[in-house]
Amino acid sequence: MEKYLNNRFLILYLIPFLSGSLTVFSFQPFNLTIINFLILPIFFYFILFIKKKSKSKYRKKPYKKNLFIFGTTFGFGFYLSGIHWITFSLTFDESFKILIPFALILIPLFLSLFFSIITLTLGPLINSNFSSIFLLSIGLAFSDFMRAKILSGFPWNLWAYSFSWTSEILQLLNYIGLFAFNLLCITLFLIPSVFFFKINLNKKILLFLFIPLTLITLYIYGNHNINQNKKLVNSVENKVNIKVISPNFKIDYGISEIEIKERLEKLIRYSDPADNLKTLFVWPEGVFSGYNYSQVEKFKELFSNFKKNHLIVFGINRLNQDKTGTFNSLVIVDNNFEIQKEYKKIKLVPFGEFLPFENFFNKLGFKKITEGQGSFLEGGIQDNLEIKPMNILPLICYEIIFPSLTQKSNVDTNLIINVSEDGWFGKTIGPYQHFSKAIFRAIEQNSYLIRSANKGVSAIINNKGEVIKKLNINETGNIELEVPLIKSNKKNKNDLIFFILLFTYCLFVVIYKKNVKR
Repeated sequence: MEKYLNNRFLILYLIPFLSGSLTVFSFQPFNLTIINFLILPIFFYFILFIKKKSKSKYRKKPYKKNLFIFGTTFGFGFYLSGIHWITFSLTFDESFKILIPFALILIPLFLSLFFSIITLTLGPLINSNFSSIFLLSIGLAFSDFMRAKILSGFPWNLWAYSFSWTSEILQLLNYIGLFAFNLLCITLFLIPSVFFFKINLNKKILLFLFIPLTLITLYIYGNHNINQNKKLVNSVENKVNIKVISPNFKIDYGISEIEIKERLEKLIRYSDPADNLKTLFVWPEGVFSGYNYSQVEKFKELFSNFKKNHLIVFGINRLNQDKTGTFNSLVIVDNNFEIQKEYKKIKLVPFGEFLPFENFFNKLGFKKITEGQGSFLEGGIQDNLEIKPMNILPLICYEIIFPSLTQKSNVDTNLIINVSEDGWFGKTIGPYQHFSKAIFRAIEQNSYLIRSANKGVSAIINNKGEVIKKLNINETGNIELEVPLIKSNKKNKNDLIFFILLFTYCLFVVIYKKNVKR
């Protein structure tokens, strides 16, 4: 065993890469959360091991360089396995296929720096004691928070999302928010590290038992919360009949007007509107390919299948007033195809919807991945879409991954609508991971969430994160429900609890160190 532990390649490269890669099985669609109770303690142990060996076996190499390499390799495995599906979007245009190797390597490598920096900074301070668990929890949680904020932000696959399969345990989200919950999850995952400590076995077992005790407590509390919510749902007077359509259209560039008309006819057929039933129909993003609203408007006579008591929601391109740019928009139209409300997407996908350093990349012959030349315009600050009695928070595609958008929304929000085009990611794990984020937003906002995703998971999720009805990936059809419009002040509106917990953790670490010195 000593022979293998002294192998620098094994310790600094192979083991962390494999460990980081295995974390993907804790997220959707696998949901093997238990893996994280093994992976993060291994991560903790090898920081201690490298710190010790750097004083002997690795003494010829700079001490902190070993920690940096270890963190980078773990992070590379974490992101390579977790977001490799992004490269599938580069297969729709021949000119982008050359970028697949770069995207597959460079994006995970860049994101791995969030692990590298934390390992480099906190590694020298980690010891075999409980305060070090708190210290590493602080580092990993704060790193995830910064990843969600800097540049355009990418809060994907936070450790908390490995609990997306159990709505009971997630009920705490509504009170403390995603990042505070993520911090608590990391701490729980790290607790098995106590088996590496030089304390008696009884203490180790006692500390380890804290994990099931915490999870059982959260489950009981969550189950009670969900049961109480049933009474609330039954008492809600304002309800709206909503039908979600998943057309399962193939992504094609440059489709003809005839094909657009055929798509529209299919969407209307899948909607199957009932004349006397007031209904909100929700179609996904991307159903009209690269066509904008004005180009589709010529087929508005087809909307005669709908009645005055019908409204239709869908994603479509919209030209700005002077027709010099395009917004990725969500619109609500009536049976005359007239826009009643519109939302312009705020969080655009880098390279997918806009090119960073656009002038430079244009000279190299590149454009955004989605159809059409030029980047989409960014929507500014906008109000909710109000059509009484609905107060709708609209989210387009990957905007669903940003808790800040729900936190900043109107306190009177009583419905979230998320339209998406998940066909960009094919038959990969991407659409499953994307869907899991919607469960979290519904709980945080305490509102029903309606999701229509072409080639992704379309669903109606209640305000407690329970999936009431859904259409699976690549499934064609519709789902329908009379949705209660819940008006509640119990919404997560900021990350204050996260910073309070960070401060509390830091205070514990400082007090512990002072007591040790005495």
